[in-house]
Amino acid sequence: MRISAKADYAVRAMVELAALEASEETPAKGEQLAEAQAIPMRFLENILAELRQHGMVKSRRGADGGYWLGRDPEGVTIAEVIRAVEGPLASVRGERPPELDYRGSAEPLKDVWMALRSNVREILDSVTLADVVDGELPDVVRDASERSSLP
Repeated sequence: MRISAKADYAVRAMVELAALEASEETPAKGEQLAEAQAIPMRFLENILAELRQHGMVKSRRGADGGYWLGRDPEGVTIAEVIRAVEGPLASVRGERPPELDYRGSAEPLKDVWMALRSNVREILDSVTLADVVDGELPDVVRDASERSSLP
């Protein structure tokens, strides 16, 4: 699985908005987000526009304008952010694994791709923006992280 720069930047921008506790009364400036997370401003503007279209970010223009979360950070998962800017979490050639047409000796690969998708979803759907901000990641993430660091 590959996490694109766009998905990474989107998640980082959302975490930063949550950490800043940006709100309609105290919105965060795009430049502030870009600088805090080392995200190119033009790229960030496009990402924030997509997140706004999905209701994940709200914004206001003008001197007192800026960005804030469209939903409570406890209710926004990393998976939702990635899906908003990239689409499905795991696909093969742009198709969902259950829709693949594998035959003969390659047929078991469909199960491999479905298992991969299931594991990715289990991790990313379990972590909220608030979890990241608080540094309190779910056990499923901690366990998987510990397993990945084993030789």
